[in-house]
Amino acid sequence: MFKSIFRHIAIAGIFFGLVLSAIPISFVSAQSTGQQLAREQRAKLETELAALEAEIKQKQNELNGQRGQSASIQRDINILTTKIQKTQLDIKAKNIVIQKLGDEIQTKNRTIQSLSQKIEKQRESLAQLIRKTNELDRASVVSLVLSSATLSEFYSDVESFESIKAAVRDNVDQIQSTKKENETQKEALKQKQNEETDARVALETNRRAIQRNETEQKSLLSVSKNKEQEYQKILNDRARRASQIRSALFSLRDTGAIPFGDAYNFALEVEKRTGVRPAFLLAILTQESNLGQNVGQCLVTDFITGDGVGRNTGRPFAGIMKPDRDIAPFLDIANRLGFDPKTRPVSCPQPGGYGGAMGPSQFIPSTWAGLERRIAAASGSRVPNPWVASDAFFASGVYLADLGAAKGGYSAEFEAAARYYAGSRWQTRGGEYARSVARHAQNIQENMIDPLQNL
Repeated sequence: MFKSIFRHIAIAGIFFGLVLSAIPISFVSAQSTGQQLAREQRAKLETELAALEAEIKQKQNELNGQRGQSASIQRDINILTTKIQKTQLDIKAKNIVIQKLGDEIQTKNRTIQSLSQKIEKQRESLAQLIRKTNELDRASVVSLVLSSATLSEFYSDVESFESIKAAVRDNVDQIQSTKKENETQKEALKQKQNEETDARVALETNRRAIQRNETEQKSLLSVSKNKEQEYQKILNDRARRASQIRSALFSLRDTGAIPFGDAYNFALEVEKRTGVRPAFLLAILTQESNLGQNVGQCLVTDFITGDGVGRNTGRPFAGIMKPDRDIAPFLDIANRLGFDPKTRPVSCPQPGGYGGAMGPSQFIPSTWAGLERRIAAASGSRVPNPWVASDAFFASGVYLADLGAAKGGYSAEFEAAARYYAGSRWQTRGGEYARSVARHAQNIQENMIDPLQNL
């Protein structure tokens, strides 16, 4: 009986090994051919991409030279022409990047599918091996001894049994290794998909830029080169538009609005220290300001429970600030900045959670306290103030950089915005917030920052 069991186990073990190692020669050949073609296609695309990048660099050099020339209608026409040509080249490059990423995504998907199938086969084979092993486990040692013709056969069976158990452990390790490789491939796939999304968003941005530049180019071409008064009018219109943009009030949550020019200058300084794009930072603060209009302001009046009232309504609120987490750092901030904590507005609680977030950047006191040294180092403030615009800008920049926004690109900024709003639950609760931030960022970049940069 037991020799029969061992024989079945040995067969299962052999079958398991075959599953792990046996690959049809035709499959290997086809796979090798496919990989060779993929390498050749990838090499071709990379060569085309390198040539386009060289042309883009050349156009950028031309653009830099044109911008250094004296102002004239022809100079402006030349600048717009070069911009359009450069953007067209960039669109071609982005299309190649998208094609290249599409091929890589397909390859990753096939690899993941293959690994998933391998894991399933490994599990099936291991299950057979374990079932056979369990048959032997249920047999008593006495039965084994009595069933053996000789003592040497008994010891031989025991050694075989231990070898089989060792094989089970090895096979489990192989399954874990395959699963780990599969997860690595899935993470790589996610990265490629994000890169493809970034390239597509950049492509659409470039197309809108071409449309704007072509419209402006037509306007300039309609002005006669001999009519300098007409050109001067265009320059005056640009200056007036820039002045309007700079002086337009930029709303900030829980504090006074500031001119957009000041906000943009703060954002440029933040970019130097954190790498976070100005339009994205300003979009976050815009989104927070809009949220503040809906959520409202509250005052904490009980520093034991964290309860308080609505600032403008007097409506009672329970749990404005989480007592064991935020009250102590909030009182410490109030003491060092010298304000009455009962009169300083914070965010009201939202359904299912606490409020207590401070100022334009909307940091809860405990988070602010954890970042305060870095905020001070970035802003130059001895004691950073959550309600002071410049400190709030640097606070958001430092935190957004930690969340990955400094990497740049749509995907990194989207995730950073979602995490800024929803923390660890960003994937289920932060999507709409992040999409709104992306819309604000596009508007701020194209309709406010770009006109200032193109003067």
